[in-house]
Amino acid sequence: MKPRHWPRPALLLLLLAISLLLGGCQRGEPLPFRLTNITGHMPDLDFRLTDDNGKAVTGADYRGKVVLLYFGYTHCPDVCPLTLAQLHVVMQRLGPLADGARILFVSVDPARDTPSIMHAYVNAFDPRAVGLVGDARAVEALSKRYRSAFTREPGDADGNYEVSHSSAIYVFDREGHARVLATPSASHDDLVHDLHLLLDNGADR
Repeated sequence: MKPRHWPRPALLLLLLAISLLLGGCQRGEPLPFRLTNITGHMPDLDFRLTDDNGKAVTGADYRGKVVLLYFGYTHCPDVCPLTLAQLHVVMQRLGPLADGARILFVSVDPARDTPSIMHAYVNAFDPRAVGLVGDARAVEALSKRYRSAFTREPGDADGNYEVSHSSAIYVFDREGHARVLATPSASHDDLVHDLHLLLDNGADR
């Protein structure tokens, strides 16, 4: 039986199909996240702020870590401490893997939250939490970058006030790509599951 000779156009199409199949096998299937998958729908982690040790930092300083970004403030009466407490539980459940993650708590109250105040606040919840502060313009720009929002409410006679803010938790992989969106009501199981995927070198999928 004579070998079959493919017409040149058909041969090229066949080779292209094979290369695509091989490429798909090498890249693997998309990670099976349980929470809202925002891969490709949010910008990479990028900012210029000051950490709770008074050091100027950027998003690039956290490359190599899985980052959980959250906007809040230290005078927050409920959702912020509750969220940080829940994230601490998640970090505990991750065990040694948690060393590859960082919680970045960005203050939406720059008038009251200084680096030292932020340092004491976030470390009361978890040693892998970092407080970030910046001027009002920088914080507002970062908030808009991730479609978050915050508003300072009118103060009382003593000058006390609250800040209404979004409560989403943005999770970025080791390369700084936005991957998952969570809420404070997300189950610990789901967040631990998705963080495991990213911490187990799944960031390139």
